Amino acid sequence: MAASASLVAAGLPQIRPSLSPNRRCSVKDRPCQSASLPAPSARLSCRCLSASSPRRWQFDVDHSGLRLYKKKSHTWTRYSSRFPGRVSRSRYPGLSGCISCTVNQRKGSLYLDYLPRAFLDRSSFHLSRRTPRLHIPSATVGPEEPHATGTALPGGLLEKQELGIFDLEREAAELGLENFLKSDLPSHPKLYRGQLGNGLRYLILPNKVPPSRFEAHMEVHVGSIDEEDDEQGIAHMIEHVAFLGSKKREKLLGTGARSNAYTDFHHTVFHIHSPTTAKDSGEDLLPSVLDALNEIAFHPKFLASRVEKERRAILSELQMMNTIEYRVDCQLLQHLHSENKLSKRFPIGLEDQIKKWDAEKIRKFHERWYFPANATLYIVGDIDNISKTVAQIEAVFGQTTGENETPVPPTPSAFGAMASFLVPKIPAGLAGSATQDRAGSFNQAKVTRKERHAVRPPVVHNWSLPGNQADVKPPQIFQHELLQNFSINMFCKIPVSKVHTYGDLRNVLMKRIFLSALHFRINTRYKSSNPPFTSVELDHSDSGREGCTVTTLTVTAEPKNWQSAIRVAVQEVRRLKEFGVTKGELTRYMDALIKDSEQLAAMIDNVSSVDNLDFIMESDALGHTVMDQRQGHESLVAVAGTVTLEEVNAIGAKVLEFISDFGKPSAPNPAAVVACIPKKVHSDEAGEIEFQITPGEIVAAIKTGLDQPIEAEPELEVPKELISTSELQSLRLQRMPSFVPLTPESNVTKNHDKETGITQCQLSNGIRINYKISQSESRGGVMRLIVGGGRAAESSDSRGAVIVGVRTLSEGGRVGNFSREQVELFCVNNLINCSLESTEEFISMEFRFTLRDNGMRAAFQLLHMVLEHSVWLDDAFDRARQLYLSYYRSIPKSLERSTAHKLMLAMLNGDERFIEPTPISLQCLSLESVKDAVMNQFVGDNMEVSIVGDFTEEEIESCILDYLGTARSTRCSGRLFPSEPVVFRPGPSGLQSQEVFLKDTDERACAYIAGPAPNRWGFTADGKDLFQTVDEISIGDDVQLHSEESSVEVKGAESSTRSKLRSHPLFFGVTLGLLAEIINSRLFTTVRDSLGLTYDVSFELNLFDRLELGWYVISVTSTPGKVHKAVDACKNVLRSLHSNNIVQRELDRAKRTLLMRHEAEIKANAYWLGLLAHLQASSVPRKDISCIKELTCLYEAATVEDIYLAYDQLKVDESSLYTCIGIAGAQAGEEIGGVLEDGETDDGMQGVIPVGGRGLSTMTRPTT
Repeated sequence: MAASASLVAAGLPQIRPSLSPNRRCSVKDRPCQSASLPAPSARLSCRCLSASSPRRWQFDVDHSGLRLYKKKSHTWTRYSSRFPGRVSRSRYPGLSGCISCTVNQRKGSLYLDYLPRAFLDRSSFHLSRRTPRLHIPSATVGPEEPHATGTALPGGLLEKQELGIFDLEREAAELGLENFLKSDLPSHPKLYRGQLGNGLRYLILPNKVPPSRFEAHMEVHVGSIDEEDDEQGIAHMIEHVAFLGSKKREKLLGTGARSNAYTDFHHTVFHIHSPTTAKDSGEDLLPSVLDALNEIAFHPKFLASRVEKERRAILSELQMMNTIEYRVDCQLLQHLHSENKLSKRFPIGLEDQIKKWDAEKIRKFHERWYFPANATLYIVGDIDNISKTVAQIEAVFGQTTGENETPVPPTPSAFGAMASFLVPKIPAGLAGSATQDRAGSFNQAKVTRKERHAVRPPVVHNWSLPGNQADVKPPQIFQHELLQNFSINMFCKIPVSKVHTYGDLRNVLMKRIFLSALHFRINTRYKSSNPPFTSVELDHSDSGREGCTVTTLTVTAEPKNWQSAIRVAVQEVRRLKEFGVTKGELTRYMDALIKDSEQLAAMIDNVSSVDNLDFIMESDALGHTVMDQRQGHESLVAVAGTVTLEEVNAIGAKVLEFISDFGKPSAPNPAAVVACIPKKVHSDEAGEIEFQITPGEIVAAIKTGLDQPIEAEPELEVPKELISTSELQSLRLQRMPSFVPLTPESNVTKNHDKETGITQCQLSNGIRINYKISQSESRGGVMRLIVGGGRAAESSDSRGAVIVGVRTLSEGGRVGNFSREQVELFCVNNLINCSLESTEEFISMEFRFTLRDNGMRAAFQLLHMVLEHSVWLDDAFDRARQLYLSYYRSIPKSLERSTAHKLMLAMLNGDERFIEPTPISLQCLSLESVKDAVMNQFVGDNMEVSIVGDFTEEEIESCILDYLGTARSTRCSGRLFPSEPVVFRPGPSGLQSQEVFLKDTDERACAYIAGPAPNRWGFTADGKDLFQTVDEISIGDDVQLHSEESSVEVKGAESSTRSKLRSHPLFFGVTLGLLAEIINSRLFTTVRDSLGLTYDVSFELNLFDRLELGWYVISVTSTPGKVHKAVDACKNVLRSLHSNNIVQRELDRAKRTLLMRHEAEIKANAYWLGLLAHLQASSVPRKDISCIKELTCLYEAATVEDIYLAYDQLKVDESSLYTCIGIAGAQAGEEIGGVLEDGETDDGMQGVIPVGGRGLSTMTRPTT
């Protein structure tokens, strides 16, 4: 993970090739990568998504023909492994998004994954990287998709939802509470809705972030739920063929646009993220984007050659997706929705059917469902002229019809009881004077109109209702040899409660408070001891794609503890239901939610277009009123004052009745209870033994938890501050904090760069400080402490000490005399989110905070206490060590992890600092050894703190001096790392080409190809400094004369510009990043598109900052029959850059991709933290302010010859290349235990693979 993290840390806009966001994958971009299992933690996660849930279980089949837009707005980005990838964290996990339907990282959901908290461990392994994150099919409810459908206006009249801001308190007083709560919530004032004469609905929202760009999403209301028995997977197939077969989409590739697509239960979505104008000509790009979407959705060419290409890709995708996590999610869906088609229509489809369809079969399905009246167009972005945009929509789509169809007007009776949900009503009078905006447009009434199908395959749910115990289904058990741990899911299904009124919003708020209390209670109470569970999660969420609200209790535990884990979880749920939340909890969580809502409202002008669009699409699907952030906050404040403790406890108790009253006639029947268990478990005495449980034993464990005595929750005293004013004054007098000269040669104590706004300074105790004042995120801030060393500093007799030590600190959660509970509540009250992380190069702590109510000072107090008064506990160490032991034992059950593990051991000569610590190493550790390994790195001149936020110079420097300046003054006694040199195994070696076999019921295959590279600053593992020889490097006549195009470009380049780039510290970082984009494009074109050997292939660079080495990795998924050919093809692409020369067009495209990412993220505070990292680190001497100031021009100045200079530093010869192929199947040749290094054993390799939840099977993956 370290190397990946350092990409942003060094100031690069994303050296890695395009990665898909967590929630979906891409079509031309490769599929999304998942950070498979970070080491598990004992925690409870509550999710209350009632007001507007995220797209859970998107079974995305994304196909991105252009570069995928990587969403990152107000999020933490963490790099979760050595095989790079990104995982977004919400701003204040657990309080992400106000309840009032404002936009947040979970697309406006009421999401309670974590409350703001301290010491969340973000450490993970580079070997975990490549397990694909799959998404479950997200389904909606019925015949008519509610997205923007309440606009049945004649002639395509334009609507504008517009309500002024009014005095809610005065209105409440005038109406009385009861009438006020019945009154409607305000609608988004800038959201435009309209409908063409052919039935196409559209929504337009002007949004300035990012500037000069827009999102255009075409959502066709058809998905896997509409397939007949012999068509399973055909909607996904059409998505692939239509998207990648579009010539008009391909023409956008040179404009800076990025595109993708996905399919789920009820939708197929094609989306394009584009600049508003062409860079060279200034031409308006919206018409071209709309034209491409029109061709993709309504006029695709079903060429036999394209159908065959995509058939091969989908069959490869199907095998790639079929991980054990995916299979678990499918099992959960099958039992949850056993009464309807949602249990039988996963978007990826069935292999035997996919192999049979011809172009005519696919065309007929398209004719049946793909027509304007069955689609909705969303446009969100930097749009100034709405009337012009509407005219452009009419010009492109107005003449598109459903051929040979006569109008079939939908009738309300066709929708039955679901009519109001499926077709939300639009307030009267919203059309305004819109008709004159359309003056002069053609008469659409003459166009033949094909209507949306009035009756679609029905989705009927069996609701969880009380009273009929005869209908209760017994617990279902899914057992598999690849499962590592025990998990159980208890489901409850009810109809969606649409949020239209203040009363609806009030109910959501009360549920949120109630579930927040449950989250905190389990997380803190049991984290302070040795909990019987690995995690407990409570999810309460609406799903438009499934047409219901689902409450889920998920308990995960080691198999030996499964009964105790169920009892504890059920007991806590029952305690909360019986006694309710306390007055203190009500006040605490209400205040936190309002603060977060206020923060979001203040950032109304900084929400990205894609976040706004996602929120609107999901809110419309659920039938919720769409508000902007400011309206949401005002509405939340208006209802917050009406909430009482009794009502919170009453409404919250109803959510939990299916658990707390399990088995009683008055309780709602669970929709399903599903346990997922391993076939064998590890016993210290007997080794591998069979594991069996019965449905009756599960029921008995639940009832035992319900029968045990419980007591009311005591009130906790929450500290208002961690350091008192008197303590602070005493510290300042004692340690006399001050800023000192940055260098011995200068008296300058503060260096401020006006162009970037960055200020650098150094404290008298040696701590180096970088800060930047930024108003991009109003009254918000972020801070990161980087401590040099990390796992590279581990000695040979203490492998794993750093990573286990960081986990121990996280598990304990105490500072000074404050308990874990008090510290976490301090974070809740001050809206602080804090995480700890260990990488190969450093340890880091990250904070996100608000500047309201002294939130920044509170964050600095917490950092001070960690530096000065951290508490190390024996039981926390025991838990940390056990977690990593379980994690290690899980490796042989994961094809991707075991394959990567074996490759890394071979390439890095068995260096355990780059893999998970082994059981032998873990047993050698002690509390004292891990404490020393961590705290010996926390010395003054080895620490760098960067802060970015909306503060003043006086505010930030006061905090710096008070809380960082008063930390003890300690100095490094010597260079901390690496304790031993990091070396690549010398070749040739018998370990350079290896295979791993995994016994499995289903076939899959993957492979990794890796080799040495320099680090970001031009240093290599064999001790070379490439800058000493860069001017002497010969690139050969074949490259110098590789093309006329390049020769002209080189001749025209000014020698001074070229010399500046080649002498710049970031020369290799920049050129290697561009090279990675070029190689990725070639891999996709050759290995996937032309040869059809894979669905997912990628080239990724891992460039360190402090360690003097790097490496590259090609990751490829395939089938057992094709994987060896796929590996050979990847090697050929990698080695053919001299024979198949890079041309200027490829370089230009790579530049646009990286620069667009940089421009899209440059306003985010978290991105600036990455740019500031290592700016003053003595172990990264080449990084200076120019690496940030000149980043854009460095990319623009790069030539093809520069790219070849970088390419020639990669070792791609046979003696340097390492390959490992993993094959899973019933006939796999040997057990995967052979993955372990010499001296390791696979006895009892029981691991922890998280299988709770149903998030992996609802959407297809990217087509690319």
